[in-house]
Amino acid sequence: MKQKHFWLTIPAAIAALAASLNAQEADPAADLAKQLANPVASLISVPFQANWDFGIGPKDASRFTLNVQPVIPLSLNDDLNLIIRTILPVIDAESPAPGIAHASGLGDTVQSFFFSPKKPVGGWILAIGPVALWPTATDSQLGSEKWGAGPTALALKQTGPWTCGALVNHIWSYAGADDRSDVNATFLQPFVSYITETKTTFSLNLESTYDWEREQWNVPANFVISQLFKIGGQPVQAFAGGRYYLESPEGGPEWGLRAGLTLLFPK
Repeated sequence: MKQKHFWLTIPAAIAALAASLNAQEADPAADLAKQLANPVASLISVPFQANWDFGIGPKDASRFTLNVQPVIPLSLNDDLNLIIRTILPVIDAESPAPGIAHASGLGDTVQSFFFSPKKPVGGWILAIGPVALWPTATDSQLGSEKWGAGPTALALKQTGPWTCGALVNHIWSYAGADDRSDVNATFLQPFVSYITETKTTFSLNLESTYDWEREQWNVPANFVISQLFKIGGQPVQAFAGGRYYLESPEGGPEWGLRAGLTLLFPK
């Protein structure tokens, strides 16, 4: 059956944009693109990431998930930032098999707290901290009904128009409904992106998850094209792309689409 831990989807914004490291030649848009490529930059952003998955279960059902993903950075001192990243999914899931009803509502919320040095370490941007799973699902089919927590970390490097790196976390459940399966899963998201002179970005990432309870992988590969522009004075990033599941649980999706908009609030 398809996994029910919707914290597994992590923002396409992680690998959304990249820009030149030469500050003297960079224009304001390029500098903003560089910040957006860095998920632990001092940049407030609010991505709205829409995902459509198809081919689920014997009915070849579809599932729509809108991830609302605000990112709020806080300066702790001259050397350290705290970046709070939240993922709240809004879900509409068709019945994937006889006896399973259509379900709509909120999914479980995942909230990450990254502590990140303000300056790169050996050329790498690093972050580490805790991640929490909140059982906010409004329907038992849309969440795990478990409270969870664990560690999360990120490392990325920006070289010219390229950004590459990886995000990892692991969540264990520690409380919740006794009749539901425990959460014990590792998430690994390697990513790479390239930005053109027109601030169009091509991004590729894997959102790999290993469920230790069920001993199974879920590995969608996402290819996304994004564009940075302004609506009035408001900078925004629009993105769209597709995904193919290299591996998924039995009855899981086969392919999908992704599109959305990120509102940016530079300091």
